[in-house]
Amino acid sequence: MAMMQGNSIAVIAAAPEKIRSKDTHYPYKQSTNLSYLSGFPEPQSVMLLIPGRSQGEVVFFCRDKDLLRETWDGYRQGPAGAVQNFGADDAFPIDDIDDILPGMLEGRDRVYYGIGKDAEFDKHLMEWVNGVRHKRGSDAMPPGEFVDLDHLVNEMRLIKSAAEIKLMRKAGEISARAHRRAMQMSRPGLFEYQLQAEIEHEFMLSGATGPAYTSIVGGGENGCILHYIENRDKLRSGDLVLIDAGCEYQDYAADISRTFPVNGKFSPEQAAIYDIVLASQVAATELIAPGLEYNLANDATVRVITQGLVDLKILQGEVEDLIARGAHRDFYMHNAGHWLGMDVHDVGDYKIDNHWRIYEPGMALTVEPGIYISPDNTNVDEKWRGIAVRIEDDMLVTKTGCENLTSEVPSARNEIEQLMAS
Repeated sequence: MAMMQGNSIAVIAAAPEKIRSKDTHYPYKQSTNLSYLSGFPEPQSVMLLIPGRSQGEVVFFCRDKDLLRETWDGYRQGPAGAVQNFGADDAFPIDDIDDILPGMLEGRDRVYYGIGKDAEFDKHLMEWVNGVRHKRGSDAMPPGEFVDLDHLVNEMRLIKSAAEIKLMRKAGEISARAHRRAMQMSRPGLFEYQLQAEIEHEFMLSGATGPAYTSIVGGGENGCILHYIENRDKLRSGDLVLIDAGCEYQDYAADISRTFPVNGKFSPEQAAIYDIVLASQVAATELIAPGLEYNLANDATVRVITQGLVDLKILQGEVEDLIARGAHRDFYMHNAGHWLGMDVHDVGDYKIDNHWRIYEPGMALTVEPGIYISPDNTNVDEKWRGIAVRIEDDMLVTKTGCENLTSEVPSARNEIEQLMAS
């Protein structure tokens, strides 16, 4: 509210419920902005921030108490709970919003709102504004300007507080244990979904909400599909398995990728590719510290991977020329990472005024280089085809460098083999 212009109002709506099939719904996931600003977990709710309002600056609309519906669907806070448990100054039943909210919009110079995220609520908001505009026999003034709420909230969410960091550490610890479990359970003849089950069992056993995104378990050639989520194939001896999975813990996500041999032993070709990817990740993490530009870590992964592919004769030419031509994109087609927080691909600008962002303490991001050699790539020796490796960890920018929040799952080859052997 301190960042909002005078005589303004912020409108933050809950995420809509999503129907899975007929009369069943997906598990409810609150709008991250509403969750971030209030922690209020229920659908059909709206929070208003009105700086300077004498009757109360924080106002909620939410579902009223209803013993019958609560018997079927679960406990509701009700307006009294929104005040008592979530810090609202005042709260009203959501059924009264058509009567009350237009009066709160009336005469405001500016409305902060996340336009375009919920078409149905966008429509309602415009109806309320137009209702003020078309009032007869009054000098009512509709809001004069709409501003994207994300302009303020994204910058806040990009820098994590001590409380947020504590939750992200916990999400990282749980996810690391799950990956260790998958490594120890792996053996030829299992199905990809069985390793997925081991990972997600550990998530739930440890108190996480569940996966922060659809888990990827790609054995052999399936690892070359970046967002492979079918997870139905049998794991074969001699293949690698690439797992990209992280839990959500109290609204905060972890995001880990590990690649390991199904039978517990890397082949020489697998080891060669793996070591390049790991070296590129190490090079990237050394360039994550306050005062450094965001893109330097990505540039480091490109350089190390390109040099490594030249050394293995998978690419031919001068490294600088290959980088300039983007030759690595046939094998490394994504960037080195992304912001991490309440969303897996979290909010925050990567550039400001067309300049790469400078790291600040409290930022959290992933570092996830990879090499993927398509089984259909006839330009490389057959021994390399179908090998896919991605290594991903979650990094917190500290005052002096960065902290690996997911270091409890091994990434060095010898440590992975030792863990699998145990």
